[in-house]
Amino acid sequence: MPKQAMLCVDDEAIIVIAMKQELKNHFGNTYYLDTALSAQEAFNKIDEMVENGIELVVIISDWLMPGMKGDEFLSIIHEKYPHVVSILVTGQADAEAIDRAMQNAKIKACLKKPWRSRELISVIERALQNPLAPTCEN
Repeated sequence: MPKQAMLCVDDEAIIVIAMKQELKNHFGNTYYLDTALSAQEAFNKIDEMVENGIELVVIISDWLMPGMKGDEFLSIIHEKYPHVVSILVTGQADAEAIDRAMQNAKIKACLKKPWRSRELISVIERALQNPLAPTCEN
């Protein structure tokens, strides 16, 4: 099993399935790929990864989810795991939410739904090559 992981978080199963497949098609078995249908499920999966010695390197999250919005979720992730590349994907976030995510979660990008596969892959690759570079696009 790979020692690094990417996690896709969205309350719509079809979205995380599609995103995971795009990542699998591009990255193959280089990363452990997982999905979560809520922020709480994502926190649980991240805890499991940590317990199993798997480092989360990328998290891609929807903004509008029940229980906790993506900007708040990614801010918590950033506080706990500042090295993780965070990407917000949304069809509904307002400018204030995107601003909060940029400031508090240090997201690398905010992609609009429907996202373009090559845009998502490009953002991930650039961020992984140079994690400290500011690459936020919206």
